[in-house]
Formats: sequence, C-alpha cells, structure tokens
Amino acid sequence: MRIDVLGLQAFVSIAERGSFRAAASHLNLSQTALSHRIRKLEESLSLQLLVRTTRQVTLTPAGTALLPRARKVFEELGSTLEDLRSTAREAEERVVMGCLPTVAMRCMPEVIAAFIARYGDVQVTVHDNSVLEIADKVQSGEAEFGVTIMSANRWDLELKPIVQEPFVLVCHRSMPMAGASSISWAELDGVPLVRISSETGNRILIDDALGARSETLLWRYEVQRVITAVSLVRSGIGCAVVPKLALDIVPRDDIVAIPLRAPAVTRTLGIVTRKGLPLTPAARDLLELVIAALHESIAD
Repeated sequence: MRIDVLGLQAFVSIAERGSFRAAASHLNLSQTALSHRIRKLEESLSLQLLVRTTRQVTLTPAGTALLPRARKVFEELGSTLEDLRSTAREAEERVVMGCLPTVAMRCMPEVIAAFIARYGDVQVTVHDNSVLEIADKVQSGEAEFGVTIMSANRWDLELKPIVQEPFVLVCHRSMPMAGASSISWAELDGVPLVRISSETGNRILIDDALGARSETLLWRYEVQRVITAVSLVRSGIGCAVVPKLALDIVPRDDIVAIPLRAPAVTRTLGIVTRKGLPLTPAARDLLELVIAALHESIAD
C-alpha cells in the first residue's frame, strides 16, 4: 500500500491546530491545496476523517483513531532522519581505512601527517590487518577503503592496482651471499630459510610463483609476520623472502636485501573499495595521499 505522507501531514496539522486556515499557514500552503490533500487521503482510505463547518473542524471516530498513530509515524520518521544526520556528521569527522601492516608502518606516518595538516579535526583510523580482514572490513562498511594485495575479488568489491612491489631475499651481512647484486632461487638450495605462515597473502604469492620448486627449499622456520621473519634474519640463523617495503621499517645496519631472479617474484598492491559507493571527500583525499606515498616508497 502506498503511504500518503503529505496527506497524513496535512491531517495531523489540521487536527492539532483546529482549523484549515492555521494548518495551511503552518505548512505554507493555500487552503485549496490543503483541502485537496485531505480529500485525496480520505479517498484513498475510503473514510471520512474530518467534519468541517464554518466555525470549527471536528474529528470523526476514524480521524480520532488515526491521529495518535499518525503522530507516531512522524515521530519515528523524525528520529530516523536525525540518526541519519548524525551518521553523516560522524562520517565527515572520521575516516576509516584498512592497510597491510608493512605498508601501514612504511607509509602511514607521513600520510597521516600530511592529511592532518589539511583536515586537522578529522579522526583517522587505520586497521593494519591481513588481506582477508581488510576485505571483510571494506565489505561490511567498517572501512571506506583498503590498501591490500591484489587477489581474488568479491562480487561487491572493486580492486584497483597501484604498484608492483618486488620480494627480496634478506640475509645477515656476515653471510657470503651478502655482497651479491642478485641471487637466483636455485642458489638458495640448502640455505636455511624463514617461511611466512600459509595464512598470509605473501606466502601464497611465493608458492604460486615457485610451484614445485618451493617444496625443495630448506624452509627451516615459520612465523606469522614479516617483521618477525626479519628479526630472525638479524640473529643470523637464516634468510627470509619478504616484500621490499618491509625493510623500510627495521634497522638496516646488520642485514642486506638482495634482488631475487629466476623467477623474480612481485606482489601487486592495490586499493579495494565497495562497488558503486563513492568515498567521502576526506577519504578520497586520504586515498590520494596513500597512492602517492606508495609510488614514492617503491621508487626509493
């Protein structure tokens, strides 16, 4: 059933003010237009709601029954609209994004500093999570966008590639290979390696790129996070294959990064958003700063 909101508004205004003239003035309508709304409402209900005489307006039994319910409709509508206004104000005062931990640690300090210089009163929340967690937060609306690894997309999410980030071999400076300009995967046979958990996107990319060769390598240790892998390398117990940006967040005095070849392995970093849903102006500006920082970091 189609709800005649304008007719209900006219009815409530007349019932509360006791006259068509006062109600028309309140609604900024002519009395003719107001009468038309009431007549249309009564016709749609097949009920008479008001009895109008030259001196007063009286509610019929049907009108008396309708009045409190109509008032409740407008109270709930007003409350709903106020909630929406409040949500809109909060959206203007806060930006929430998801980001891979290595990217967050490397890029977000300078990005947030630049953003706050432009939007001093806007709160920034960064969820430094895994690929799956970032997708979940963007999909649910908890985050407006995410910086993630390009992978299988979900039907309601949109992925846009930004930069290619190479994986590098990290080893201690004391190791013989530390002076190499590059190293092949074949040269890593027998070298103790630190492996990242299979639950991470990085591990999946490396395994896919190497195929069966991956299982012939000496993966002696396994950790959950890239920064933990680098910490083990610094102790001298083995080497690790990590994204290039991971090295920008740890001291480099006792470790070196060596480009990998045959094959070179990269990951594509991109932006995930919800399809068809535009970003708020603040989120759009934050995203532009993130993209610029990603390009600059990879170029270093």
